Amino acid sequence: MPSFLPLEAIRQAAQLRLFLDYDGTLADFAPTPDEIYPDQELIALLNKLIAHPVIQPVVISGRRLAHIQKLIPLPGIFLAGTYGIEIQTPAGNLLNRVSFETIRPPLDDLKRCWLDLIRPYPEIYLEDKGWSLALHAKDLEADTAKDVLQRAGTLVQEDGFPAGYFRVMGGHKFLEVAPSLANKGSAVRYLLSEQPLAGALPVYIGDDDKDEEAFLVIHEFSGVTVKVETRPADSKAQVYLKSPLAVRQFLAWLI
Repeated sequence: MPSFLPLEAIRQAAQLRLFLDYDGTLADFAPTPDEIYPDQELIALLNKLIAHPVIQPVVISGRRLAHIQKLIPLPGIFLAGTYGIEIQTPAGNLLNRVSFETIRPPLDDLKRCWLDLIRPYPEIYLEDKGWSLALHAKDLEADTAKDVLQRAGTLVQEDGFPAGYFRVMGGHKFLEVAPSLANKGSAVRYLLSEQPLAGALPVYIGDDDKDEEAFLVIHEFSGVTVKVETRPADSKAQVYLKSPLAVRQFLAWLI
């Protein structure tokens, strides 16, 4: 691996708190987010990270925790689902950072509205994560996708959601409504503050705008940020890796 300042900081750290996104970072994207394909090679690599005396891995994903548990069926690791709303500790304890009973009724109402809206568009996939709802329109023509997702966003405003309790997240042919705490930056801050690892250098590896929210917090804690990107973009990252394969090679280098 090249040896410039961020990597030297990693090399010299007495301990590492290693935050890892899953889809697009540790593994390629599945055809739909509800498809679960455990990767035995990746599981073996993560098991080595767990066993390493100076590395504490944390997998933090937009997927629901139940999916991440199936993808990474390993004890001794922090797993955070739905952008850090639901967390499994290395001891296997479960932490929910918001009340499911509070957030679910508005989502049920919105789901009915969204299903009516997308009924003419079978190309759109509605993902129900329990804690959030997402629309995936990657197979829809661009202008149509833009129009439908705009109308879906308007329904959120009309549906009487508790003020300040939810956030709307966009992306390429993508829209998601989730609790305000569904934020990887907030999740990283929570884990670094409430579940600290004394003296550890925080390192975060991710590939999209949700990970950029975490990068800002990692910098506050004087950590290192790594973006999975084929070319440098408008990012707060300090290091770039080209693909999930390159990420796995980087993790092997760390070990």
